[in-house]
Amino acid sequence: MIHKLYEDFLRDHLAIPVVPGEKTEAERFPGALNTYTVEAMVQDRKAIQAGTSHYLGQNFAKAQEITFVGREGGKEYVHTTSWGVSTRLIGTLIMAHADDDGLVLPPMVAPQQIVIVPVTPKEETREAIIESCEALAETLRREQSYAGAPLRVHVDTRDLGGGVKKWEWVKKGVPIRIEIGPRDLDAGKVCLQRRDRAPNEKDFVDREEFIQTAAQILLEIQQALLKRLSVFRDENISECSSLEDFKSHWEGEGNPGWLLTPWAGSTEEEEKLSKEHKITIRCLPNGQQDGPEAPCFLTGQGTSVRALWGRAY
Repeated sequence: MIHKLYEDFLRDHLAIPVVPGEKTEAERFPGALNTYTVEAMVQDRKAIQAGTSHYLGQNFAKAQEITFVGREGGKEYVHTTSWGVSTRLIGTLIMAHADDDGLVLPPMVAPQQIVIVPVTPKEETREAIIESCEALAETLRREQSYAGAPLRVHVDTRDLGGGVKKWEWVKKGVPIRIEIGPRDLDAGKVCLQRRDRAPNEKDFVDREEFIQTAAQILLEIQQALLKRLSVFRDENISECSSLEDFKSHWEGEGNPGWLLTPWAGSTEEEEKLSKEHKITIRCLPNGQQDGPEAPCFLTGQGTSVRALWGRAY
């Protein structure tokens, strides 16, 4: 299904873990028989409906007279779907990973995976340092690859101060920043800085060692971003089995995270709770609908259905 493709893309490319599932009737796309979603939690614990797919059955086809000739020669209405993701994924990416210093981009989607900044305090060493940076970039592109493609490497030779360049690339979220100055050139080393760590944290590594490990470092950053967000999400999903606990969870300011509950309520009861607490059922999570029965926190009726509630954008 298309929402499985969304789940894989967000996890493997954007380093965003999602909860896939089906929407309730109250949240279903108008005219659809089924709406499927992937729900992402961002840093303020709100949900973003990162992508949806809708099975429209024959409803749209009948309204628009979309038909085909069937095997028996008669006119039949087509079964249609509707799906897509949009610019909301850009916002989701920013809100999931960014920090107070700016963007944090996963290496899989970063326009530049590595930026090399020549540090040239003296004019007499400028040419040699820039040549060394360009040679390093070319070697990385030629000899190393990540996710089946050559490394995307940029050398920043603009006539600007090193601090200005550094913070520009920090804000742009480049996964790896490399600085090479006169001492590094003489020692055969590079100054390595990773965007998934503190901006002033540095490692000085041998140039050849960096060439051989650059792709592995990018993979480590990609995995670290996914793990960090997965842990954050899991720590902020609670289970609830009573109406009292349900109501107390949503009291106070801010966004307390998501609730997973047994659910056998009606659409009207769902809408009442949503309005009262400014929440919605984000989805009925995949893999959570065939477990042992438990009493619905609202009606007390036994149910195997689990609903994921949260505040959302």
